[in-house]
Amino acid sequence: MSIQSIESNFLGNQTLQFRVLSEGQIKKILSAAWEILERTGVEVHSEEAVSLLKKAGCYVDGTRIRIPSFVVKKALGTVPSRVVLCDRDGRRKMFLEGHNSYFGPGPTCPNFLDVETGARRKAVKQDVVNTAKVSDALPNIDFVMSLSMISDCAPVLADVHEVHAMLQNTTKPIVSWAFNTAGLQDIIDMCAFVAGGLEQLQRNPFLVIYSEPTTPLSHSKEALEKLMLMNENNLPALYTPGMLMGGTAPVTIAGTLVVGVADNLVGLVVSQLKREGAPFIAGIPGGPMDMNTMQHCYGAPEFVLEQAASTEIYRYLKIPTWGTAGAADAKITDQQAAIESTLQILTGALSGANLIHDVGFTDLGMTGSLDQLVMCDEIIGMVRRMMVGVEVNKETLAVDVLDQVGPGGQFLGVAHTFQHFRERVWYPTLVDRRSHSDWERDGKKTMGERVREKVKNILNTHSPQLLPKKTIEGLNDIVERAEARVQGS
Repeated sequence: MSIQSIESNFLGNQTLQFRVLSEGQIKKILSAAWEILERTGVEVHSEEAVSLLKKAGCYVDGTRIRIPSFVVKKALGTVPSRVVLCDRDGRRKMFLEGHNSYFGPGPTCPNFLDVETGARRKAVKQDVVNTAKVSDALPNIDFVMSLSMISDCAPVLADVHEVHAMLQNTTKPIVSWAFNTAGLQDIIDMCAFVAGGLEQLQRNPFLVIYSEPTTPLSHSKEALEKLMLMNENNLPALYTPGMLMGGTAPVTIAGTLVVGVADNLVGLVVSQLKREGAPFIAGIPGGPMDMNTMQHCYGAPEFVLEQAASTEIYRYLKIPTWGTAGAADAKITDQQAAIESTLQILTGALSGANLIHDVGFTDLGMTGSLDQLVMCDEIIGMVRRMMVGVEVNKETLAVDVLDQVGPGGQFLGVAHTFQHFRERVWYPTLVDRRSHSDWERDGKKTMGERVREKVKNILNTHSPQLLPKKTIEGLNDIVERAEARVQGS
């Protein structure tokens, strides 16, 4: 038996290392958030939520609720530290815990960039179909959102129609939104029907619904009722304040984190009071208001820092995290979009946010783009290779190989290269590494042109796994029931 040398106190980085906040800074932010909840309090406009909070020991003054820190800490003791999402067939695919990062599109863009013309127009249901198909085909897109708020249906049923389209055009997990509890119930009913019943959906969830408080420190009846309906059905829920630094939150990143954590923890407390152990995902997306344009900026470095910091706070609390990346303030998928998206995707992966959405956003989150989605899939692939880091062991150090080749040799023909070149080197699908002459011979295509070709090729050739005919008919019945309810109201 050979004895290998052992080094004492040897430390090695298996992956890249990244940190925005120290543990001391995290504790200061949490302490400030608890102080806001206890001293200032929050507005809660749901009678059921107020009742739950009062019974738990909160101080109630009409709709103003002050939440003692012991109530928050008790909720932190029951919320699950991991959420596992499955695909449509019930296979466990996404493990939201630790530093595991998964990427997907965003929701609620009222506009869409037309694949054929490139023109900006109102989003329609076919855009959701196409988003689901493209997401289904892309290897680095892990879950699906609609990338739209569709305009070609009854406005209050846009959420229902979007989930109806996604369920039929991808097997990947779905993250969505809802206008109200009636529409949310329709969405749950559709997903349960596909799963084979509510219990099967609960055991193997492929649906997450997010709801939003009204930052700062106000929680609407609709937002809390949607959250509690998901809790009641024991399905994963997101409760995520969307903040505007300098507008609806302090202009400082630290202040934004304080109000965001406070609002997020209100949802956490309510969820655990409604159903102890209810799966909950936390996050506080927020970027600065550009005082020159009065617009919210996804591409700002402060947005990226705030996202990474919020991820570290919730990992410290052992709660699965919600993040944002792949969203551009650029109006089309151009050089600006590439800069903004790359910075967000790299930082999102380095921070280890679990559920990272908004891939495919352009135009300050107002316009969905399949070009942006496809380009970001390539960027995510590059970043994931970087996240693997540098493996240092006998095989990778290759001392014997170096000795075999010797001075002035080459490694193209050695077995070591053949054994490892596929797994050790990332190969692009869109980034062009050919010679200038080969690029010219192929028409001198820009990245944008190559992206558009790939989008069209996926739409023309990719066939998602179809649902059985009877299942589609059942989904259609649920949508028709929703349409009848809206028409009769």
